[in-house]
Amino acid sequence: MRCEELLAALGDYVDGQLDPALREAFEQHIRGCAICEVVIDNIRNTITLYSAGVPVEMPPELHEHLSTLLRDRWRMKFAGG
Repeated sequence: MRCEELLAALGDYVDGQLDPALREAFEQHIRGCAICEVVIDNIRNTITLYSAGVPVEMPPELHEHLSTLLRDRWRMKFAGG
């Protein structure tokens, strides 16, 4: 299995819907590919955090920074700069 094939099957893997042979190829690839392993670990951690249902407060500085970026991008795209 190549990285591109792994990414194409990622949704089914996360949902537990891969057939056993493809799942084995998927997991074998992960064991040999550090980049795909990091991707899978990040997805697992995200799902775990989301499933826990614990809200995380965004730091005020980050909120302000994101708001400013979004506002500026919106102006550039829709208000002509």
